[in-house]
Amino acid sequence: MLEILTGTGLAFAAGLNAYIPMLLLGLGARFVDFIELPANWAWLENEWVLGILAVLLVIEFFADKIPAVDSVNDVIQTVVRPASGGIVFGSGSASETAAVTDPAAFFSSNQWVPIVTGVVIALLVHGAKTAVRPVANAATFGLAAPVLSFAEDVSSVTLSLFAILIPVLVIVAIAGLIVLFVVLRRRRMAATREGDGHSMVPSD
Repeated sequence: MLEILTGTGLAFAAGLNAYIPMLLLGLGARFVDFIELPANWAWLENEWVLGILAVLLVIEFFADKIPAVDSVNDVIQTVVRPASGGIVFGSGSASETAAVTDPAAFFSSNQWVPIVTGVVIALLVHGAKTAVRPVANAATFGLAAPVLSFAEDVSSVTLSLFAILIPVLVIVAIAGLIVLFVVLRRRRMAATREGDGHSMVPSD
């Protein structure tokens, strides 16, 4: 069960930001004792891989906070985030961490299953993020872009740490994010209906 929560939390985080969970996994495996990646995923802790991920994270950090540029970035990330989700679900759920001590007992066969699961989870999260951002930017004249992006980055870091250290909290974190998304979506729909109602009022 903990393996599923670890993989889900990391894949969900990848849907928000592709590079944060990968970088945290790699750094944790290289410099901290509480993550031990399986042999197939050991490349994540390679110094060159970590360096490339760090550079890509910096680029993503700034690009995602600029109105219009963030929408272009989301198009590019339609491939990157699901791929990252597959990687972190596969590597995270198969890793030995402070919370997961026997990952091989769960994923002893069908190694493709966690990867595909991670891809699907990250793609769904990415799709929700991509749907909300342009509307929020239009409603706030671009002011929402940096605020939403920063909140997504913080959520990605938090989810990744929960997934690695305290997987049970992943349930609470994801539930909170889903509720927030639903609330924002309802507000957007209400604002849209109100705007359409005003546009139908005949002028004198």
